[in-house]
Amino acid sequence: MTIGSTRDGRDDGTRTTSPRTGAARLMRALAHRWPTLLALALAVVTFADGLPDRAFLAGLLVVMPLCYLLFGALRGELRPPRVLALQLAGLLGFATVALAALAVDETLGLRVLAAGWLAHAVWDAVHHRTGKVVPRPWSEWCCVVDACGAVAMAVLA
Repeated sequence: MTIGSTRDGRDDGTRTTSPRTGAARLMRALAHRWPTLLALALAVVTFADGLPDRAFLAGLLVVMPLCYLLFGALRGELRPPRVLALQLAGLLGFATVALAALAVDETLGLRVLAAGWLAHAVWDAVHHRTGKVVPRPWSEWCCVVDACGAVAMAVLA
C-alpha cells in the first residue's frame, strides 16, 4: 500500500466510492416499486386489445372503494367515525359516477368513467401519502391501475 492510495483509508478527494452500476440501482428501484410494475402489467393486459365492457368498468369503479372499506375494517382503521364517513362518502361518490356513466351514451359514458377512474387514482394517492386505511402497496398499485385505465378510456372512447 502506498501513501495517498485509495486503499489506505485517507480521504484526500481522490478516493472513489465502491462502484454501483446503473443496473444494480435500477434493480433496487424496481424491487421497491413492485406494486407499480404489477399495476402496469395488469393495465397492459386489460387495455392492450381495447376497452372492456362499459358496465364492467363501471362495476370496478364501485368495487374499488368497497375494497378500501374492507381493508379499513380488517386493519381497524375506520375510526374515528369521520374516517368511516369519508370512506362511505367516497363509495357513494364513485357509485354515482358509475351509474351516471351507464345512463348516457357509450362515448360520453367512457369519458365519465375515465374521469371517475382518474378521481379514484387521486383518492389512492392521498391514501398512499397518509398511509391510512389501506396498505401502501395496495394504494400504489391501485393508483397506477386507475390512472392507466383512465388514460386508456379517454384515448379509446
